[in-house]
Amino acid sequence: MTRARDLDTVAPDDQVIMSPKVDTNLIKEEFAAVKDSGETMKKKEVVKNTPFEDLSEKVYEIVGHTKHPFSSLLVNPHVFDFEERDSNEKIILVARPHWFTNVSWVLTAILLIVSPALLKFIPLIGSIPSKFQLLGIVAWYLVTFAFIFEKFLSWWIDVYIITDERVIDIAFNNLLDKKFSEAKISMIQDITSRVSGVAQTMFNYGNVMIQTAAEIPEITFEMVPHPEKIIKILQVLRDEEEQEAIDGRVR
Repeated sequence: MTRARDLDTVAPDDQVIMSPKVDTNLIKEEFAAVKDSGETMKKKEVVKNTPFEDLSEKVYEIVGHTKHPFSSLLVNPHVFDFEERDSNEKIILVARPHWFTNVSWVLTAILLIVSPALLKFIPLIGSIPSKFQLLGIVAWYLVTFAFIFEKFLSWWIDVYIITDERVIDIAFNNLLDKKFSEAKISMIQDITSRVSGVAQTMFNYGNVMIQTAAEIPEITFEMVPHPEKIIKILQVLRDEEEQEAIDGRVR
């Protein structure tokens, strides 16, 4: 038999083993599915481990879920905002003076409301013409309404705010006089509270004094409920700030 001149040439009688045809489209689809699944898992982990959500859970454990707009403590409120808030700043807690602090002016308002009905027992009032009596009563109720409105508005809009970055005191002496005080969480040096008197002890409210290294040396949350819980929240935020400084994280 004649030997083939080119030894690399395969003889017609030799068996050639063909590798199976690979479906590249199927591989691409499987790879894309695995990639999408991996990205979804990462996204879920990021959402699950969001620092603000973890912080919110800690605050809920301390204070509980209080979201009623008339509550003296609002946790992570969606019904409250303030114009000085940064776009990425999260409100942790909003505090107002305890409801019991309103009792004195509410009793005064009730007395002012019923006072005109008692004027008929004063003999001198009977000698005043009826139209002047009516004008006097209208003026009396206007003053009473202004008194009630001013007292309620003062309680409603004078608030103390704790965000993930700052502690804030917003005070209105009147509608044309607003005072805004703030200090960074990282600037807080010392926190103390004071509960004194029978009423404050019974209803558990008092003052929280926050010493800072900022331009304003002290911010005081006056007559707020559960001062010990507010201190715990501020301690949690301070720990979070210290951990961020260690990890090099920036909000």
